[in-house]
Amino acid sequence: MEQMSLFDYQEVESPLASRLRPENLDEFAGQKHLVGEGKVLRRLIDEDKISSMIFWGPPGVGKTTLASIIAERTHADFVNFSAVTSGIKEIREVMVKAETARRSGLKTLVFVDEIHRFNKAQQDAFLPYVEKGSIILIGATTENPSFEINAALLSRCKVFVLQALTEEDLTELLKRALKSRKGFGYLEVEISDSLLEAIARFANGDARTALNTLEMAVNNGEITREKTIVTREILEQCISRKSLLYDKKGEEHYNLISALHKSMRNSDPDGAVYWLARMLEAGEDPLYVARRLIRFASEDVGMADPAALSLTVAAYQACHFLGMPECNVNLAQAVIYLSLAPRSNSAYKAYEAAKADALNMLSEPVPLVIRNAPTGLMKDLDYGQGYVYAHDTKEKIARIQCLPDSLVGKAYYQPTREGEEGKAADRLSWAKSFRERSLENEE
Repeated sequence: MEQMSLFDYQEVESPLASRLRPENLDEFAGQKHLVGEGKVLRRLIDEDKISSMIFWGPPGVGKTTLASIIAERTHADFVNFSAVTSGIKEIREVMVKAETARRSGLKTLVFVDEIHRFNKAQQDAFLPYVEKGSIILIGATTENPSFEINAALLSRCKVFVLQALTEEDLTELLKRALKSRKGFGYLEVEISDSLLEAIARFANGDARTALNTLEMAVNNGEITREKTIVTREILEQCISRKSLLYDKKGEEHYNLISALHKSMRNSDPDGAVYWLARMLEAGEDPLYVARRLIRFASEDVGMADPAALSLTVAAYQACHFLGMPECNVNLAQAVIYLSLAPRSNSAYKAYEAAKADALNMLSEPVPLVIRNAPTGLMKDLDYGQGYVYAHDTKEKIARIQCLPDSLVGKAYYQPTREGEEGKAADRLSWAKSFRERSLENEE
């Protein structure tokens, strides 16, 4: 093994995520939609044609790293601001220097990390200098710029959306960390690909979390004369959870979501909450669970309790706003509600029955009476002829044919009497009876 210098040892003492920070776009992980060959942000950086912009994305996806790469590539003076420690006084001092530089033909690029933490007055301090071109502003934020950045400032910036890194991106990054001299290339580290993939899953799109987890695992690995060994047990201790046993793409993932779904269907809130906890504590994405609950609300509860759909959509939004672990109680509330709600799968069955006919009869013509007639030619062809606007009738219902001729009389929706669906059943029965009576009177 190559002998390390004193400088190398000093470098190794800094955090792994800091040591591995990319110095150019070729080393940058993820965001191929922005910095891949030929993509717009890549061209702007390569050609040093940066304009004011906002980087919006979750933590650990490369916002600050991109700014650092731009700092290395640009011919402008680069000023790094922190929205946590800088006030209006510091902003104005930098702006005065930038204006002086502009008059001398020099550009100033100002990077503001966590720009959403600046209040309106602080953000307004940048505006005149951005407008005059005294500075090029680059802001990084984890919050929606539409809500957190002044409209006037935002309108003068291009927003680039950075996405959470994929598990494949993170796994590749971890492998590079093990080989690079800036990472653990000076060590012989034994860690299986399955554990690297588990770290990538645990990191949930965050490169910093992935590298910090790997660093902790290696630093606590079993040291022999030849190498450092990272075992599953060591990794589980480092992250304090059993997420490594849970593969979001494997059989266990589908077994657990099936158990949750069937426990709710069987009106067993205890079983449902247990399987929910098993999934969340193992590292499952809460938004995935929330999406499954939204499906359940329509497939299994449906018209028996229409409010179930609104509640589950609200639970999804709560998960998006709060994240784990805070959103676990929002999901628990939704799971308990769905478990005890009245049951109806009539909407599911209605769609499946209609789908079967639709797939077998794709060319059935739309009845003329309910066709749109925006042109004179269409009206001449009897499009919309005989259509009656239901709101113009006393009963708010018209006797017009809405199914193709070959499907007249089909009844896809078969309501139950469960919960609120009894009212829908009564309304449907009345509507059908009204249309039949109207037809008899015409005859």
